[in-house]
Amino acid sequence: MIPYGRQEIDAVDIAAVVEVLRSDFLTQGPQVPRFEQAVATFVGGAYGVAVNSATSALHIACLALDLGPGDWLWTSPITFVASANCGLYCGARVDFVDIDPRTYNLCPQALARKLEEAEREGRLPKVVVPVHLAGQPCDMRTIHALAQRYGFKVLEDASHAIGGRYLNESIGNCRYSDITVFSFHPVKIITAAEGGMALTNDAALAERMALLRSHGITRDPARMTCAVDGPWYYQQVDLGFNYRMTELQAALGISQLQRLEQYVARRHWLAGRYDVRLAGLPLITPWQHTDSYSGMHLYVIRLQLEQIRKGHRQVFEALREQGIGVNLHYIPVHTQPYYQRMGFAVGDFPNAENYYREAISLPLFPSMTEQQQGRVLEVVREVLRV
Repeated sequence: MIPYGRQEIDAVDIAAVVEVLRSDFLTQGPQVPRFEQAVATFVGGAYGVAVNSATSALHIACLALDLGPGDWLWTSPITFVASANCGLYCGARVDFVDIDPRTYNLCPQALARKLEEAEREGRLPKVVVPVHLAGQPCDMRTIHALAQRYGFKVLEDASHAIGGRYLNESIGNCRYSDITVFSFHPVKIITAAEGGMALTNDAALAERMALLRSHGITRDPARMTCAVDGPWYYQQVDLGFNYRMTELQAALGISQLQRLEQYVARRHWLAGRYDVRLAGLPLITPWQHTDSYSGMHLYVIRLQLEQIRKGHRQVFEALREQGIGVNLHYIPVHTQPYYQRMGFAVGDFPNAENYYREAISLPLFPSMTEQQQGRVLEVVREVLRV
């Protein structure tokens, strides 16, 4: 089976992790702050807060932005459920903005229309979470302008997008957002085995997120509310969580970061070969905006089902049966049973639902060989032969 994505671990990565195993610290040592600084420096941001997953990063980011009961979080329906669940974790209500049928990202025009209506009804969002699907950045300049007009905070879910650029600047520099979140899951662009990071240029937000990732506990006398009893003393000043990243994860992340640009370039090269060799088949290849450089986490095709004498599921299963580990990113969140119990229904976001009926993610990962890609192309052509 050729998987849709996989990590690439080399001898340097292994040596970095082994060095930590032989050190004095497996957690809460020097590697995590090193990783935070390395990522912040790479993207041109001020602060990085590393945690045990991108989901945890989204959660503490929402809390740092003071999202809570009575507030609204809006995001895209085409994303992993974590982009929406982070709002529910805070007691907020969640809504969605339909996607642009070309980029598959949250549509800024649909957002503008929904904001205008929400302002009239008195239910403007406190936080909007644009998701850079497959690594292609959203129209952040337009979203930022809308944030300035309507007063919401912007939390970029860039789980797919580290190493990408928007308007010739690195995704993650937070020029058009309050906080950006990256993922280091094994199938992402670089991995820390698991893990995530929140980037921000706001010192107060960074400090709050750092507090929340570790039980809300501080050893800083300046943050304590009463006298310090002694050098052993700490105080819980907020309700936090155990979301810390380990030293092992951070060491792996630091090592992988050295190859980030190489990985993204390889993904683009493979995607370019797909573009050329899939031309003429009854499918739509990914469209790339000229003002951005995608992290290219996923290569999503859309089947032109009216030209194929097979259904979406038939094509998917036929590819899997021949060893092509395709996947589907993602099932629209509003169609999940949990969200339907909140009142969402099929038909609410038609662009997202049309996308779901046609989308398939083909294998794409840096260590993918030309022979493997050739096999994928061969099977796709065979399955789609009309």
